[in-house]
Amino acid sequence: MMKVIVIVMPKAAVLDPQGNAVRDAMRHLGMPEVRSVRIGKYMEIDVDGQNGDLEARLRGLCRDLLSNPVIEDYELQRSSASAKATARHREISKEK
Repeated sequence: MMKVIVIVMPKAAVLDPQGNAVRDAMRHLGMPEVRSVRIGKYMEIDVDGQNGDLEARLRGLCRDLLSNPVIEDYELQRSSASAKATARHREISKEK
C-alpha cells in the first residue's frame, strides 16, 4: 500500500477571499505581522499496488476531480510515512 498526498491551492493570480478573511481575523486577534494567508485542500489517499500508469491516473484524477484547473494548482506527493507515523501526527494535532 502506498500513501499519496494531494495539495490543492488557489492559483497565485486568483483572489482568495477565505484566505483574506482569515488574515484579517488574525490581524484583529493581535497578529499584525501576518501578511497573507492562502487556504487550500490537503488530501491523503491510500492506494494498493504500484502499476506503471498509477501516477498518470492519479494526476488525471487530480486534474479532473480533485481540483479546478482554471483557478487551482495541485501538487501530488508520494509518502513513505508509515501508518504509525501518520497516527502519531494526528495525535499531536489533537493535543494542540
